[in-house]
Order: sequence, then C-alpha cells, then structure tokens
Amino acid sequence: MNVFEHPFLSGLLGHEEIAHLLSAEADLAAMLRFEVALAQAQEAEGVIAANVLHNIEAMAEGFSPDTKALKEATVRDGVVVPELLRQMRAGLDDEAARALHFGATSQDVIDTSLAIRSLKVLDLLDEALAKILDSLDTLQSRDGAKTVMAHTRMQAALPVLAARKIASWSNPLIRHRERLGAVRRQVGVLHLGGPVGTLDALDDKAIAVTNRMADALGLQPCPAVRHTERDGLAELASWLSLVTGSLGKAGADIALFAQQEMDEIELSRGGGSSAMPHKVNPVGAEMLVAFARFNATLVGGVHQSIVHENERSGSAWALEWMILPQMMIATGAALRTAGTLLDSITFVGTGQH
Repeated sequence: MNVFEHPFLSGLLGHEEIAHLLSAEADLAAMLRFEVALAQAQEAEGVIAANVLHNIEAMAEGFSPDTKALKEATVRDGVVVPELLRQMRAGLDDEAARALHFGATSQDVIDTSLAIRSLKVLDLLDEALAKILDSLDTLQSRDGAKTVMAHTRMQAALPVLAARKIASWSNPLIRHRERLGAVRRQVGVLHLGGPVGTLDALDDKAIAVTNRMADALGLQPCPAVRHTERDGLAELASWLSLVTGSLGKAGADIALFAQQEMDEIELSRGGGSSAMPHKVNPVGAEMLVAFARFNATLVGGVHQSIVHENERSGSAWALEWMILPQMMIATGAALRTAGTLLDSITFVGTGQH
C-alpha cells in the first residue's frame, strides 16, 4: 500500500480531491467522454450516421464497467482500452459497435483522459498557490518590518528584515504561477492519431473531427499527434517539482528558525512528542522538505519516459502512469501543508529594523 492510500499516513501525505481526479473512476469517466466526443464529432462531419451516434450516447449514459474483467484484461493487453471497448460494444448494435472508437487507438483514449484530468488538477494547484501567496502577503504586512538574523552557509551573517526572508518564499511561487499557463498549453491537448499517429482512417475529415472533438473536451487540437512526443508531460513534472522545491525551501527555513536555540519564529501549533511534552515539532515544515525531495527524486523518471521507441513505447509510457499521479498528489499535499503552516507562524524578531 502506498502512503497516499494509507489509513493514517494519507492524512499527512495525501490529497483527497486530487486522488479522486486520478482514480480509476475518474479515468474511466474521461475515457467515456473521449469516445462520445469522438462519435459526436464524426457524426457532425458525416463520418457516422445520427442514429449510430444516438446509440453510442445512450450506451455511454448507462454504462457500468466490469472492473474485475478490466483488471484481468489489462494484465494481458497492457492497457485497459481493448476490454473497455469490448464491454461497451456489447451494449450496441452491429453498426454502432463498428463505429465506436473508429479511427482512434488505445493511446489516444488514455492520453486524452490524462489531459482532461490533469487540467483539473492544475486548477486545484493554482487555486492553492493563490491562497498561499495571500497568506504570505498577510505575513509580510504583519511581520515584515521585524528584524531577524540572516544566515549564510548556516552561519549567522547580518540582521535583515523578515520581509527579505518572506520574499524569498513568495517570489518563486509567483513565477511558478506565471509558468503555469505554458504548462497548461502543453498538457491540455487532444491526443487523436489512430494506430500510428496519421489518422488515415478519417481521411480528409481528420482535421475537422479533431477540431470539433478538442473543442467539446476543452482541449487544444494538435497539428501532429504526440504519441511519442512526451516533452509536455515532462514539463508538467518539472513544474510540479519546482513548486514543491520552492515550498521545501520555505519549510527548511521555518524548521531552522523554529529551533528553540534560534527562537526567530513561533509556531502556534505543531506536532507533539510521546516522550518530551515541551516540544512543538515543526511537522508541516518538515513535510514540505520531504515533498520537495520526493518530487525531485521522481522528476527524473518522467524525463526517462521521453525516450519512446519508434511510434509507441509500452515501457516509457507506463513510467508516466506510475510516477505522475504520485507527483500531482504530493504537490497538492505540499500546498495544503504550506497553507496550514504559514497560518501558524509568527516572526519573533528583535524589534524594528
């Protein structure tokens, strides 16, 4: 069992909303949206008949998958889509069954599902970043004029305003929010290329179907499919690691300043000790450092997934499934932790500068 699903560690390290967006339930719902949007776009362009579309829409509306069969088939096929389509086609007439998924391939469905859900995750992360920046502004207004000791290479240096310390926490987060637009554009794309990325089955309707489908799903159409071009997801992983890394820097500072020998920051709440009741452990600050190191460890794995052999790689592709959800949850948990931590600290300082 991983820590994000652990009965009690998940409270410290997990994030329920993001975990739900990355769940099998949300994944299957997004895959169904893909298939329905594909059929709707094809019907609008005259690729399939209206009655066929209605059958597909009706089937999808009441579809309930056999998840045990999906699990067993995924062991065999390496992907869930063939068995998912088999189950969906069982509820269709022959014409609609042939039309379902026409022109697409498994990777189109899986990658588009991830794109749909990743945008929702990024919405949550951006909202959390905005709240943290508000908390930092409040901290700056209240404590920024207090004097604290600057430290270089872990040694006392010169007195500075607390505002200097706070700015070193907030400025990177402001830049990360500015970067987010570019990340969203790289992640929020429709993947529709067919078996080898050429969309040959749709012939001269390919561009029109792609544009209609992207619009319906709230994604950007791609001029060329990205089955083996994974730089967009690597950019997402890098951004996630940058966010947690910057929060980790703040966490490290707070943990050091909260040491009783330093006594530069007071924590209104913290972790208790089973043996030493006088302690107020800087648990939140410590977790920010842990999240930073966790994502920094994993980001290299996503960069490994850039290396795809030829037109599709099962091994490189699977790395994304294993790593990216953990990084997203860790980032959400880090932002939640940072929000709680920042609301609990006060700079003690030595008076006005």
